[in-house]
Amino acid sequence: MNRSRKWALAMLAGLAAASVAIAQASFDFMPDGGTQTLERLVASGALRTGDVAGRKAREQEWQTILRDADPSLDDKGVSTLASYLAVNMPVQAPAPAGGWPADGKQLAIANCQFCHSFFTGYLVHDRDTEGWRAIFKSPFHMELPMTPAERETFSRYSAINMPIPYDDVPEDLRF
Repeated sequence: MNRSRKWALAMLAGLAAASVAIAQASFDFMPDGGTQTLERLVASGALRTGDVAGRKAREQEWQTILRDADPSLDDKGVSTLASYLAVNMPVQAPAPAGGWPADGKQLAIANCQFCHSFFTGYLVHDRDTEGWRAIFKSPFHMELPMTPAERETFSRYSAINMPIPYDDVPEDLRF
């Protein structure tokens, strides 16, 4: 890859990351990707940051921990957060300003809408985890500036939470 292409991809990644915070409010119709639920559980005292950040566990173990921590979480919420934690933990203590690794929702918002319709290119796709992993084999997706953990986080989130019903997507994002 030539230098100007690398620079352009780096700039796009920076813009995409910066836009996540700005764009997040308009994507409230999408299920939480993990970090919001995690931060809510930490803020309520149901989980402790150090216990989560320093723990390595399989998805099923995280599901048990999460159900015990907050029995009011629905199955999709538990599955989404458990898959996020299984892929991304342990980490060094997160940065004070919510520095957890990006979750599936954040990664989708940051990476999917710059080249194609967010609705037809992402929100209405019904794939399993392997189907979502497979998208990264196409040349234009291979070059997305995402780590293997981010690709796995995105794939698991998408398999659990997509497709989103047509009527749940705001009109201005439908096509």
